[in-house]
Amino acid sequence: MAAYGLYSHIQSNKRRSVALLVGLFAMVYVLVYAGALTAEALSYNASLNYLLRKAWLDLLAAAPWATVGTLAWIVIAYYFHQSMIDAVTGARDVTRAEQPRLYNLLENLCISRGIPMPKLKVMESDALNAFASGMNEKQYAVTVTSGLLERLDDAEMEAVLGHELTHIRNGDVRLLVIAVIIAGAISFFAEMFFRLWFYSGTGFRRRSSSSEDRGKGGNGLAIIIAVALIAVAWVLSLLIRFALSRSREFLADAGSVELTKNPDAMISALRKIEGRGELQGATSAVMEMCIDNPREGFSDLFSTHPSVESRVKALVEVAGGHDPGPLALPPLDPPPADVLPEPAQADPAQAGATHAGPWGSTADPPATHDGPWGPAPQAPPEPGRPFLPDRPPIDPGGPWGKPGG
Repeated sequence: MAAYGLYSHIQSNKRRSVALLVGLFAMVYVLVYAGALTAEALSYNASLNYLLRKAWLDLLAAAPWATVGTLAWIVIAYYFHQSMIDAVTGARDVTRAEQPRLYNLLENLCISRGIPMPKLKVMESDALNAFASGMNEKQYAVTVTSGLLERLDDAEMEAVLGHELTHIRNGDVRLLVIAVIIAGAISFFAEMFFRLWFYSGTGFRRRSSSSEDRGKGGNGLAIIIAVALIAVAWVLSLLIRFALSRSREFLADAGSVELTKNPDAMISALRKIEGRGELQGATSAVMEMCIDNPREGFSDLFSTHPSVESRVKALVEVAGGHDPGPLALPPLDPPPADVLPEPAQADPAQAGATHAGPWGSTADPPATHDGPWGPAPQAPPEPGRPFLPDRPPIDPGGPWGKPGG
């Protein structure tokens, strides 16, 4: 059923999560059957019906092991997917003391809507991007790049954080993680099959038929069916990721505006991020969780994100924002000078040059300046002689004459 609003989108995501997990087991069993069919076709020269029945018996025997293996894969991904993402991206947890600006912005948004505070992570990258991850409240995390911190102002950064919080509230993050788990499991089984086929072909040795009911001539067709099943499962695993409704990004943008009450900040942030979000070394699964994924599919048909242009247009039409058009990145602030520059060394050749100071010239010899008690001395006092003016500060002459006169 299609989702037409926020709450119906949340309920739709919950149903899709359950359906995807059920579909994961179904595709795993299809892959096991395809592998068993290939093994039987390479081992016996028999009819197609015989090979299909034999592969079905092999599937029933292997189903418990396949179920346990799939459950183990889900458990590992559930508890350790964040560690895997951090290992790929190099993201690290940050505290309020380390990133007070970022931490306070996220905390204020969470307090305003009563949302539990997710973990905050920073990834060292010049790219401009952010993503949310996690399967439950204890695991939720918001990761931003250092480039995003440097290039966005507080209002724009708050809009990006609101976008990621909306993904968490809507259940988009959980759905994406489940889709990544499914794609990883299918890719693992498919790769294991092809490695077994191409690199360990000596393990399959065709044995001649010892029973008349086996027939002959069905091996080639059985292999074709097996390869087709594996190809279908692999394509479906990709389509599951691409079939996730791209409306989730429109709803997350709208949720950010609802949190911040500032559509222009969301538009400005998208314009700055546009075309600058490529995370070097990140897998496609990580890029699909980001606020913008510049890795577009064939003719935009299989893109996981709508274009920035369409998202901005929706914010302008629905939220009343203003589109400034493509934006150039603001210049980075110069790094603070931790060390004061050392004073310039005097040139010996200019040692006798005259330099003006706050109290006059510093030429050698010093200039003569009159003080309140007469002219300054013309030369420094002789060694051992106290510094005294040439005449007393008070003229002994007066109306009563000189002393002793």
